Amino acid sequence: MIKIDVVIPQNDVKPISDALKKIKVGGITILKVKGRGKTIAEKLHASKGTEMYTPEFGDKYKLEVIVSDDKENDTIKIIRENSKIGKIFIWPIARAIDIESGAENEKAI
Repeated sequence: MIKIDVVIPQNDVKPISDALKKIKVGGITILKVKGRGKTIAEKLHASKGTEMYTPEFGDKYKLEVIVSDDKENDTIKIIRENSKIGKIFIWPIARAIDIESGAENEKAI
């Protein structure tokens, strides 16, 4: 089992989550995080104090997907097809346990 974290600067969450539901992956968690923009306010003059610095913030979305090893390549392919830019991080999961049933690993997803 692996955990795939995807950071998407644009709101491409809906097409990705809809496509992942078709291949029946485990849990999909969607988080909205704030990221700081790359540009600064235009008329910033620190010595005069006439303009106040207000940083620009852009919205980023983070998807956490837990899949079995055999669905890893399909999941990455779907993410790349449905998003223009972003980053994908892959983490191995040593062990997974379902709290309610006590099922482990693949059965726990």
